[in-house]
Amino acid sequence: MAGRFRLDAVVSTIVTVHPHEIPALLHSSSCFFFILSAYFVVLPLRDEGAISLGLSKLPILFVGSLFLTLIAAPVSTLIFSLPNLSKSKALVMIHRFFSLSLVLCFLLWRASPTESNSKDASDLTKDPKVGVDGASPASGWDSHGWFYISVRVGFFLWVALLNLVAISSTWARIIDVMDSESGARLFGFVGAGATLGQLFGSVFAAATAWMGPYLLLFAALLMEFAAQSSKGITKDTSPSSEELSPLRRIDSERSQEASSPKLASPKIATPKSPISTARPQLWAILDGMRLILASPYLLLVSLFLWLGAVISSFFYFQKVNVIATTIKSSIGRRRLFAQINSFVAVFILIGQLTLTGRILTIAGVTVAISASPLVALGNLVAIAIWPTWVAVAVSETLRKVTTYVVTRPGRELLFTVVSQDEKYKAKVCIDVIVQRLGDAAAAGLFEVLTIALGGQTSTASLYALPVCLIWIVTAFFLGRRQEQLAKLQESWERNTSSTEMKKDHKAE
Repeated sequence: MAGRFRLDAVVSTIVTVHPHEIPALLHSSSCFFFILSAYFVVLPLRDEGAISLGLSKLPILFVGSLFLTLIAAPVSTLIFSLPNLSKSKALVMIHRFFSLSLVLCFLLWRASPTESNSKDASDLTKDPKVGVDGASPASGWDSHGWFYISVRVGFFLWVALLNLVAISSTWARIIDVMDSESGARLFGFVGAGATLGQLFGSVFAAATAWMGPYLLLFAALLMEFAAQSSKGITKDTSPSSEELSPLRRIDSERSQEASSPKLASPKIATPKSPISTARPQLWAILDGMRLILASPYLLLVSLFLWLGAVISSFFYFQKVNVIATTIKSSIGRRRLFAQINSFVAVFILIGQLTLTGRILTIAGVTVAISASPLVALGNLVAIAIWPTWVAVAVSETLRKVTTYVVTRPGRELLFTVVSQDEKYKAKVCIDVIVQRLGDAAAAGLFEVLTIALGGQTSTASLYALPVCLIWIVTAFFLGRRQEQLAKLQESWERNTSSTEMKKDHKAE
């Protein structure tokens, strides 16, 4: 018990938190720590496997991840819609599934041939047909057997799926137990757990790059730890917790349509209501898309994420191309990928522990989600003017620090003003499917620009400037809309609380 008090005191010195919020906060943060640790442990292995297939095939891999996502996202929505399965158990099931799948990936990787007989990336640079992106029409698939290609492609797609589905499902659970006010205070601490996971996973991967596929087994263990931690992400239903941090229960879109906040109906179609459970489970797969199309607010959120994914993918292609043509050995590339990730994680961690809560509380959601588009605009211009690995590294650092310190926590606040159905079903579809649609669109555009520009991919970033400008405008209007809906919710809750108090006085 004394240890628990000391832990609560330490957490309270870092973040403004009520006592009843600490258990869910610690479990949320630790869950993300294990997820991100697992992801960044295997990320260098994934990227190196993709490079061994040929850089010209990267856009194809991104398109492939879209098709896999179109299958996986509805399935995860269906799991959260099962009437006899609690949201907590559904989240544990998802994490454990990915844990077991990583063990399977290890067995397949070990069974596949090594790349010793493959054309190394250093050979690509000697090919006269190779452009700045390091890709050659003759290299890649033809240099390997079908089993080698299948394992590397499958692993690339699976890691991308793990990153999106596991993280999105966990965030859906967290924003269900936290509201807009508590999220503004606590999301920075939750994000710090994820960043610590990125730092730990990156450092571990860099130090043990020689282990190769055996890192998959360690990542599988980390995902099992994430499953155990997710069991503690629960609501505190004690009277004191409801008084300190009331939970949002109204449908923001319906309350906006009502003539006044007092007329807003608190009854929504949650997964536990007769409205949702009476529907055949097969239709639950399509619920996420239906909810998105029925809500102008969620459509605007989808547009924001899609534009962000397009810009993010441009940076990814630039980074991989530069590293592939600079570092010759596969172990060296894996180590460099891990070192970059760990370097970025240090700055993200410092920012999340010192700035995130203050920015979200003082500046608001609009400033938070507009920060990344503004930084991305400057990065696109910088890479076009100075196309070197140093510029790419600096731009990547600025982009990720801004995203995970400010914009990502602000983005999660966008979902604190929607119904429970929209949190679990629409959010997963937006985070996963819309993200992959943006990646696929960027992959296609990058491939076209690479061909049109004769391999001079550094100038391709200039063609993304219009997309970035649209992203900035979208972020501004979306942030303003979220703030309006949050005020409506607060007004409705005050009116509801006042009405209940009057009834209690009359009863006495």
